[in-house]
Amino acid sequence: MAQDPTRDTPRVPLRDPFAWIDAHHERRLAAGLVRTLRPRPADSPLTDLAGNDYLGLTRHPEVTEAAAEAARRWGAGATGSRLVTGSTALHARLEEELAAFCGFEAALVFSSGYAANLAAVTALAGPGGAGGPALLVSDEGNHASLIDGCRLARAEKAIVPHTDPDAVRKALAAHSGRALAVTDSVFSVDGDAAPLPALAGACREHGAALLVDDAHGLGVLGEGGRGAVHAAGLAGAPDVVATVTLSKALGSQGGAVLGPERVIRHLVSNARTFIFDTGLAPAAAGAALAALTVLRREPQRARRVRDIAAELHRRVVAAGFAAVRPDAAVVSVRAPSPEAAVQWAADCREAGIAVGCFRPPSVPDGVSRLRLTARADLSDRQVTAAADAIVRTAPAA
Repeated sequence: MAQDPTRDTPRVPLRDPFAWIDAHHERRLAAGLVRTLRPRPADSPLTDLAGNDYLGLTRHPEVTEAAAEAARRWGAGATGSRLVTGSTALHARLEEELAAFCGFEAALVFSSGYAANLAAVTALAGPGGAGGPALLVSDEGNHASLIDGCRLARAEKAIVPHTDPDAVRKALAAHSGRALAVTDSVFSVDGDAAPLPALAGACREHGAALLVDDAHGLGVLGEGGRGAVHAAGLAGAPDVVATVTLSKALGSQGGAVLGPERVIRHLVSNARTFIFDTGLAPAAAGAALAALTVLRREPQRARRVRDIAAELHRRVVAAGFAAVRPDAAVVSVRAPSPEAAVQWAADCREAGIAVGCFRPPSVPDGVSRLRLTARADLSDRQVTAAADAIVRTAPAA
């Protein structure tokens, strides 16, 4: 039998399979949309209006000590999925405390808020039954994690105009089977709030459930920071499920789904990002528990962060800039272009202020913004200095 002379000769690819990445990069570069990583120092001299540490708890001594103690006792990692070795007494206690604080029957902790949203949307959409696939009704301004959950779910989808209960009602009326409306409580780009009571009313008219991502509401809105769902009087309702993150107001890491006991039981057996993901690190669970303790003891932090957001908004608007009135801790200030937004954020850094910079495609309306996030631990003097620096460094109209 003749030997193939090319058998042991490495084959040279006919073309570069990643050449398209270079072309894509060049297009983004020309449009001013290239993203870069900037590691922050442990002790930054900048006043931080870019992160999501709304209550100023991520460096609170009780929170950091709780994280360290949890790591010493339980180890640096969870060691496995929650269903194998990744659940500890800390996870169980955190779930009990979150549910009780926010007013729900039960909670389930995930490794991130993103994973919690993917789990809630996909598992609650469920498989199609005799009535066909479920319908997901999603606000066009929803966070990427909710959008991705809708894309992954085997369900029909209706994308409705921003904060429009009548559009939700219309979409539900056109569907005869199971349905789930999905919304942020506070939208991460502009900081505006969803009309939760009206949305719940629209859902109940058609027997649909409501899923609310309360990532930017927990710790900021509601009685003592119990969240937007609690403030709307919907916490603990049998047809309402909420997701939260532990990485914003609670200054830690991770996420959770809150809802009726039967919903949480369903997620344990059906949510892929719970079943197949390594559990939340014990240090993060310990830190979140300590942050909840601080918030219970100091509920005024929730009011303080809202007051600071309102003051930042008042000052930038008084200076002539277009900014969305904040419903929670986020203040969105419009920039004339992506390039101007990047330069404005850089100039703010030079002036000692770290701000967020949102550009397409991260913003669905294509309008670039500076995103300012208030923190409860900022002094009045810091707030004034930050607002002055933002106004002083603004690009020319």
